[in-house]
This record gives sequence, structure tokens and C-alpha cells, in this order.
Amino acid sequence: MMNIEEIKKILPHRPPFLFVDEVLEVSDERILAKRLIRDDEYFFTGHFPGEPIMPGVLMVEAIAQAGGVMLLRNRRNAIPLFMAIDRVRFRKIVKPGDTLILEARLLQDRGKIVKITGTATVNDSVVCEATILAGIKE
Repeated sequence: MMNIEEIKKILPHRPPFLFVDEVLEVSDERILAKRLIRDDEYFFTGHFPGEPIMPGVLMVEAIAQAGGVMLLRNRRNAIPLFMAIDRVRFRKIVKPGDTLILEARLLQDRGKIVKITGTATVNDSVVCEATILAGIKE
């Protein structure tokens, strides 16, 4: 388990662009994390007034950040950079008060290039899934 302060020691992201609140489980090949979607998230101001919905690209970002914690916990001061996003599917709407459960699995690690697959779920229903190729800048 990791709290937000421990996560901030690993990831270079900071609020309001940090989308992992807690790590529930982590190994070299899999991570399970969570993110509470709060009423006051900055993006709800414009997406959409009166009908707040989390942008799909931010769900992908949350999955990538969870994967970043998994990959970077042994590579301090590295920065993960998107190279490609494949097989993205958005299944359901995410609203304020929802808790995203983020799971990422390592598919391939070539040192400076990694490939993960991940899902975001709310109440055991998949809301987003993606395969992500990232470069690791050290």
C-alpha cells in the first residue's frame, strides 16, 4: 500500500494533474490503485456545466499514471512519456463521487520503452481500457 505522499515521491505529476490517490497492491508486473473523483475537479467546470462527466482521456491518463507508479518505483527521477495509445475503449460515464479502481499490467519492458495494458473500473464495471506504449526519460 502507498499513500499520496509516497506516490508523489515516485511520479513527477502534481495536483491538479495527479490522478492516483492510493496504491492498493503493486508488484513488478501489476498494480492496483484508486482515485476518488471529487466534485471540485478542475475539468468539471467545462466538461460539462450541469452534467459533470470525467473526460475519457483523463481516465487513460489515470491508468498510465498507475502504470507509472509500478514502473518508476525502482527508477527514481524518471519521467514517463506517452508514445502510443492503442485499443482504447470507453464503456461508461464517470461522475463526481465515483471511485476509479485502476489496474495496469506490464506487457513488455525494453528499458526505455515499456508497454502496459490497463483498465479503470467503477463498482466492478469497466469504464475504460487501453494499451499504452511509453518512453521512460531518465
